[in-house]
Amino acid sequence: MMLRAYSASLCFLWVFCMSGLNAVYAQQIPPAVNAGRGAGRGPMVPAIEETGYQPIFDGKSLTGWDGDPKFWRVENGAIVGQTTTDKQPDQNTFLIWRGGSPANFELRLQFRLTGFNSGIQIRSTELPDIRYAMKGYQADMDGMQQYTGQIYEERGRGFLAMRGQFSYIAEGKKPAVVGSVGDSEELKKLIKGEDWNDLHLIARGNTIIQLLNGRITSMIIDDDTSGRKLDGLIGIQCHKGPPMKIEARNIRLKKL
Repeated sequence: MMLRAYSASLCFLWVFCMSGLNAVYAQQIPPAVNAGRGAGRGPMVPAIEETGYQPIFDGKSLTGWDGDPKFWRVENGAIVGQTTTDKQPDQNTFLIWRGGSPANFELRLQFRLTGFNSGIQIRSTELPDIRYAMKGYQADMDGMQQYTGQIYEERGRGFLAMRGQFSYIAEGKKPAVVGSVGDSEELKKLIKGEDWNDLHLIARGNTIIQLLNGRITSMIIDDDTSGRKLDGLIGIQCHKGPPMKIEARNIRLKKL
């Protein structure tokens, strides 16, 4: 049964990856060349249209979101989470979306990180004994771009897929690399440092895929039923430690 589920997930990932890469390549090839290569074979694969998404941030207030007001605010149409040397949380603190616990979905947003470290939580839980603390899958990011683009698990199994990796997690086992989705250093060049980046997260069944600025940067198939979670909360992280500022805007969700 596990092998069958794993094989099915691999088929889905292969189709998704090849479609996404073709779309990227089609955008990079001049129109005349693109048309020529498609001659006799039908049109090349176009970029997918964005449909079915609903905004989960109104751009003006934190309505629908919940977090420690000492660290979160809205400014210039973006959610802002910020720590300073003299204003630190007791532990990593999160702004939590209270609109539901989606299972299969696509989440898109733009983020800009200045300073230390942050992340976007999906399929996560809120710790019952620590207010605004979360556990679960995280699209990781940091100011040095060492971790940006990887899939991490906050307060859980740790590193699941580093930037450039496609990982598989078997029942009760640690993550293991199946293959590559690109060279980590080449993918790092896509990151815009202290400018806005497009983040796209896809969660479908036991599979999570992360795209950054139009490229797949990491993905996992998680068959560890005792460790994984197939639905949960969405959140944004303010990381304890050196000063940091995370900004997020244009946050939209499509349930699958």
